[in-house]
Amino acid sequence: MNVVIVADGTFPTHPLPLSALKEADIIIACDGAAKTLLHAGFMPHCVVGDLDTLEKEIQQQLKDRLEHETEQETNDLSKAFRSALRKMSAADTLTILGATGKREDHTLGNLSLLADFAGQHSRIRLLTDHGTFLPVTGTAVIPCHPGQAVSFFNPTGNPVRLTGNNLKYPVCDLALDRWWTATLNTATADTLELKTTPADATVIVFLNH
Repeated sequence: MNVVIVADGTFPTHPLPLSALKEADIIIACDGAAKTLLHAGFMPHCVVGDLDTLEKEIQQQLKDRLEHETEQETNDLSKAFRSALRKMSAADTLTILGATGKREDHTLGNLSLLADFAGQHSRIRLLTDHGTFLPVTGTAVIPCHPGQAVSFFNPTGNPVRLTGNNLKYPVCDLALDRWWTATLNTATADTLELKTTPADATVIVFLNH
């Protein structure tokens, strides 16, 4: 099953994220994204959040699909993620859309949440109009293509070292101690072979479309 969360950032226009939305079995909207989804012709299965940005008219239209979360310790994407977990199995794929754009602070916060989410579900990706963000913990083989731009980030604040094969610029037990340390690399084969140290550490991989 394919589950898609739509956050209230920039709504996608690229074919890849739009295809994920069209093929979704379940669409979960953060409350600020519900109006945009409806205008784009998509009906969310549920709308999650404190509902503070959801117009009364839309609240009435979607009254049977609202999941009201009043706590303010986490953002709407985290609330939508918890809702998704309740509806998913371990084998299901979760795709996050609309998590970037509009506000840079929201973008950075949402991207860093990927590392937290990865500890609770293993099949997650975040798509934008420009690329795909994937959390990787331990070892992973990621499909790509020669010449594809790729970057790696450690948003956790914990010590992480990364080793990667099939990259133009060598990455061998590299300490990711700054956000920029392992950015702007290039794939040289059809897969990336990655390993994090320690094995339970998570890095975020970005693949340009």
